[in-house]
Amino acid sequence: MKKKIIITGGLGFIGSNLIKYFLKKNYFVINIDKISYASNFYNLKKYKSNKNYKFFKCDIGNKLKINKILNQYKPVAIFNLAAETHVDRSIDGPENFIQSNIVGTFNLLEALKKYYKKNKKIKFIHISTDEVYGDKLKGRSKENDTYKPSSPYAASKASSDHLVYSYLKTYNLPLIITNCSNNYGPNQHPEKLIPKLIYNILNNLSLPIYGNGKNSREWIFVDDHCEALFCVFKKGKIGETYNIGSGTNLNNIQIAKHLIEIAKKEIPIGKNVNIKYIKDRPGHDTRYAINSSKIKNKLLWKPKIKIKKGLQNTFKWYLNNKEYFKKIKKKDIISRLGNK
Repeated sequence: MKKKIIITGGLGFIGSNLIKYFLKKNYFVINIDKISYASNFYNLKKYKSNKNYKFFKCDIGNKLKINKILNQYKPVAIFNLAAETHVDRSIDGPENFIQSNIVGTFNLLEALKKYYKKNKKIKFIHISTDEVYGDKLKGRSKENDTYKPSSPYAASKASSDHLVYSYLKTYNLPLIITNCSNNYGPNQHPEKLIPKLIYNILNNLSLPIYGNGKNSREWIFVDDHCEALFCVFKKGKIGETYNIGSGTNLNNIQIAKHLIEIAKKEIPIGKNVNIKYIKDRPGHDTRYAINSSKIKNKLLWKPKIKIKKGLQNTFKWYLNNKEYFKKIKKKDIISRLGNK
């Protein structure tokens, strides 16, 4: 019998890529997604009839339905990726982030607590972000560093991490936390930097860059993140936190220039495709960078895909999947958010 896992938020970017990864590993995957603006059935269109895949439209706040799914399928793991993740949206409307990222995680933990009394063969892996550490002007954040979130989004994820850790200590539940750097790759909603720039390149639009464009992020290709999560599931120690990153930092100007260079080799570039500096977002952190030596040394994981290759793969995917953009409301692609 195939082992079963649950992935929450599986119609989103990282969740859909993780589902594909586990299906290739011959697991039975249960996808729980409430279907928000960031959910996209295009991401898993090839798998909807797969006998090893089951989709439930369900908010992680629905404890009764979550418990029913747990009792029916008896999964060996839950990967919690259901979250509101866009900083600009959290500036405009923080409440959704509090509800999804904090209250939603609380409800999942309560469901797990009830289920765990009957079935001990399960792990809960909570997927978080490097943004909980806040600005890191020098060096790289380690797992035991102080949390200093800057945005409502980052604060909501930091809160969920603390909640998960409290359920580990208080109720002795089988919990692991991961904090990952900026992901990029196929299936990412174009509210995020890289797919936004690719969309604009493909549509002969200017490339909007916040402030002076020198804000630096550590970038990891989504397939590397999925492999790291599988590694944490198989070899990670209950109660531990693992940073997941590539060690490669690029600022927003560098990302834009790389994408223009890649695009020129694939398509004719329109005359409007130029970097355009726009008003910065409030509280925009200068640099994120994490130390991933723990997962590399303890679990023997390391990233495989270099940034230039990853960006090439990503650009080609969007170029060959223009239909993806048609599944998203145009205002969710081109509208400027978080400009308060």
